[in-house]
Amino acid sequence: MPNVAVPRPLFALVLAALAGLPAAARAEPCDDLAHQIAGAIGGKVGKRAGPSIDIRLAGPIKFDVTCRAEPIVQATSAEPSPSAAFFRDLAAASEILVGEPAARVEPIIADAYRTALSERRKSFIQQNGWSASCYTDPGSSAMRTLCSVGRIPPR
Repeated sequence: MPNVAVPRPLFALVLAALAGLPAAARAEPCDDLAHQIAGAIGGKVGKRAGPSIDIRLAGPIKFDVTCRAEPIVQATSAEPSPSAAFFRDLAAASEILVGEPAARVEPIIADAYRTALSERRKSFIQQNGWSASCYTDPGSSAMRTLCSVGRIPPR
């Protein structure tokens, strides 16, 4: 087989394209997941920052999807007490993410919130291969409640 010289700029371009393939392959399913969740809760997919994708909603509730070993959906609220929409939307997003019916997830998230509020610490509840956690900060004006749901990575 003859030895073929590849021009340096072309070689660098090919190397860069090959290096980007794994990241692009990981990003695509996360982008799809963010679009599914945004559609289910009436939001719009926003900016990507590393492994996280913002979902924009009107009002004081913010969502994002983070894709690492297992995807996580997170909701924050600036309200003194999160609205019913906060729990409903997070449960709907969680159904897409973990496959549990929203009607089953919503009371678990609400319980995690109540526990975090009463015990003044992060509350973490594990269920059949997934978990819900909530944190409250009544002194903050930007983020008073943060709850997330995600699959538990296999060991």
